[in-house]
Amino acid sequence: MSKIVVIIGPTACGKTKTSIELAKKLNAEIINADAVQVYKDVNIGTAKITKEEMEGISHHLIDFVSLDKKYTIYDYQKDGRRILNKLIKENRNIIIVGGSGLYIKSLLYDYNLEEEIKKENIYQDLSNEELKSLVDKIDSNNDIHINNRKRLLRYLEHYNNTGKTTINNESKNKPLYDFKVIYLKPDREELYNYINNRVEKMISSGLLQEARYLYDNNVNTNSIIGYKELNEYFNNKISLEEAIDNIKKNTRHYAKRQLTWFNNQCKDKIKIKVDYNNFNKTIKEALKVI
Repeated sequence: MSKIVVIIGPTACGKTKTSIELAKKLNAEIINADAVQVYKDVNIGTAKITKEEMEGISHHLIDFVSLDKKYTIYDYQKDGRRILNKLIKENRNIIIVGGSGLYIKSLLYDYNLEEEIKKENIYQDLSNEELKSLVDKIDSNNDIHINNRKRLLRYLEHYNNTGKTTINNESKNKPLYDFKVIYLKPDREELYNYINNRVEKMISSGLLQEARYLYDNNVNTNSIIGYKELNEYFNNKISLEEAIDNIKKNTRHYAKRQLTWFNNQCKDKIKIKVDYNNFNKTIKEALKVI
């Protein structure tokens, strides 16, 4: 019977390294659950695992989508379950690793996404003010902020497709597979320091050159941390120093949102404290879980 282990945690907490060690122990294959690492060409800024770091372990759903293509959470759910079910049928052990919480839940829980996205989104060209006005007409007591464009769009898409103003969350917490969740949780201040240092290492490893190549070739990376800030530098809006500081700041903010999400949304997770000074200790604790 296949063993499924899920490794979650904020960016820069050591998920990739842990996944490799656990995969070696279990003779497992790895499924990526990072929404940005599915894309090609954004390697350094996303801390994407290299071929050498993979150590010969099979990886799925990583580095395979062109940046000019739209890859939705529904696409991920469909592709991920196809791979997951195939590996289970082959009696393979599986490691799922990533920091995109909704991708993980859509893969492993009873998320019915098809009805919500099979119709073309007719609201994309509307301004936030227009979106908010439509939502207010449907429900004047809604608590969605005018600047929360994603939530406004999701609300309207759901209402347009189902006629309902709320989404039934019961099925979204119903697991479809048997799995263990390992939550790598670092001390917040240590995490922020590690993020700052990692950004500096990314710059010295060629992030500036990678981002410049994409910019010069008119590849849109304006939604990806590490690239959107450098694009502002290339557009002469800010200095390089400001761009690097913004990468650090935005990455810290992203990590904070991840911590909040995993703390509140993932039940039955096994927390493991991240020890940056002795990461082998962290890996040993993870190995005990399996």
